[in-house]
Amino acid sequence: MPNASLHNTIALVTGGTRGIGLAIARNLLDRGACVAVSGVREASVKRASEELGAYAERVKVIQADVRRPDEVARMVEETVAAFGGLDVLVNNAGIGRFVELADMSIEQWHEVIDTNLNGAFYCTRAAIPHLRRRKGGWIINVSSLAGKNWFAGGSAYCASKAALNAMSEALMQEVRYDGIRVSTVMPGSVTTEFNGHEPGDADSWKLSPDDVAQVVVDLIGHDRRSLPSRVEIRPSQPRRK
Repeated sequence: MPNASLHNTIALVTGGTRGIGLAIARNLLDRGACVAVSGVREASVKRASEELGAYAERVKVIQADVRRPDEVARMVEETVAAFGGLDVLVNNAGIGRFVELADMSIEQWHEVIDTNLNGAFYCTRAAIPHLRRRKGGWIINVSSLAGKNWFAGGSAYCASKAALNAMSEALMQEVRYDGIRVSTVMPGSVTTEFNGHEPGDADSWKLSPDDVAQVVVDLIGHDRRSLPSRVEIRPSQPRRK
């Protein structure tokens, strides 16, 4: 239901200190939710705390690395302690290392897989018991169209997103009778600082982070009988090749 109030909803958004994650957090807060956001870098955590400061008692910013199961467990527990439970997990944390496989280091491969796939696993596994205590909720995995449209130089990134899509589909069937709905949001090109990119006028054709955020918050507003399990979102008029 567009523009539905999310008052009393408690959400955790990973990778929520900038870009798509920050937009999702802000949109959730604007609709009345209590939101915890995580980031791995101290500087981005501090900046997000300042940017979201107007929401005061309904926001908590946590420094945590989703590649570390111990930090994930702490992050989830801090969220529950701050707000009294958990209703929505948005697995948004992600990175890209766009190198041809033959030239990719083992460290780069693990960095991508450990963040984009294993991080989502750790967070989901830690969140499910809390969602079950609330008799249901949402797990929304921010994937990418790269999970189905593969390209040279994207072997690690495409593999991580394709695997995330598969994990989401299986998980959806595992927890649906607990009242937990699982959805995958697959954006195309988005104007963000992803992978060190500096957005500019040449990116005006791309989606904005708020476009993706709108999809996420509108999903949460769906009636409990409804499960849009996969949403693809792409620029309506991409740059001509």
